[in-house]
Amino acid sequence: MTRASRDDEASASAILTIDLGALVANWLRLREMSQRAECAAVVKADAYGLGMEQAASALSRAGCKTFFVATIAEAGSLRALLPDATIYVLGGLLTNTAPLFQVHNLRPVLNSEAEVKEWAEYCAASGQPLPAAIHIDSGMNRLGLSALEVDAIAPVASLWKMFELSLIMSHLACSDEVGHPKNERQRKIFDALRAKLPSAPASLANSAGILLGRQHHYDMVRPGIAIYGGRPQQTGDNPFQPAVTLFGRILQVRDVVSGETIGYGATRTLKSPTRIAVVAVGYADGIFRALSTRDDKEGLSVFIGGHAAPILGRVSMDLITVDVTTIPGDIARRGEWVELIGPNVSAQAMAHHAGTIDYEILTNLGTRALRRYIDG
Repeated sequence: MTRASRDDEASASAILTIDLGALVANWLRLREMSQRAECAAVVKADAYGLGMEQAASALSRAGCKTFFVATIAEAGSLRALLPDATIYVLGGLLTNTAPLFQVHNLRPVLNSEAEVKEWAEYCAASGQPLPAAIHIDSGMNRLGLSALEVDAIAPVASLWKMFELSLIMSHLACSDEVGHPKNERQRKIFDALRAKLPSAPASLANSAGILLGRQHHYDMVRPGIAIYGGRPQQTGDNPFQPAVTLFGRILQVRDVVSGETIGYGATRTLKSPTRIAVVAVGYADGIFRALSTRDDKEGLSVFIGGHAAPILGRVSMDLITVDVTTIPGDIARRGEWVELIGPNVSAQAMAHHAGTIDYEILTNLGTRALRRYIDG
């Protein structure tokens, strides 16, 4: 460790560690589960908050060749990092942005009849049949061509000669629920609609879709949350390695008498003498305000040296307060570290208490914590 890194750690109020080795191991496992299908990687939203530069580089070194992002700006940053990768932009073709896709060698995911026609016209004008994906709406009712739009453009042979149809894709709405009937319904709709289009590789499965089985894999799978250690499905054990730990620093430990209240709004009244620790993290660091507790609501416990420490009162912007009454004083003391996400507190557990999902936890971890990237 260099002097600079020692100084950074000494002055840090929180440390976020991203394990690139675990991230790569998860992708390799997904690739193995996908059998003959190509395993791409979704690295949108700064690789789900963990750092697109570091994550995409590690995945590329592991053998990943195709990446999906949400916006043109994300794609431009990724192209500068990975000059040879295949990059798809899920947000589609914004009006008059086709030249940007060509200049940066990007592939739009065409989400409507209008987008398909604009891309085809641009390719015809440029004299190059540039590649693009077609996104079919198979029941998500979000982005994608409707069945009516597919029927309208499928017979127009001249349209399909103007550009290269490199992928036909759709997106599952309920793949996190293994037995949900919509999974099979969407698969059948996808098959029926793509059969009307020119032949091209097909893609349907996200992380949870991969776990549904081979019938959902097609030619390419597009995992996201599972790469970063999230649990793709609602039930069962998580088969993927956690890739993130977050620790916050104890700023102060103090004794508070019975009857006193903790934090903003005086929402938590102490029923007995309590030893509290004030930790230097808050909702600006991704510790959601929804994790606050009240007199009538218990909540998440963080951990100090393997000991549980329940959150007390409201989460504020920069601070949380935890109960350390039963934790030895040589462990729960000023300057020590508190595990907020780690071996004892999963992102899924935090999400459960906050009434959300681990996707939102990861993408809101903030920028104040000192970030460390390790490899295994």
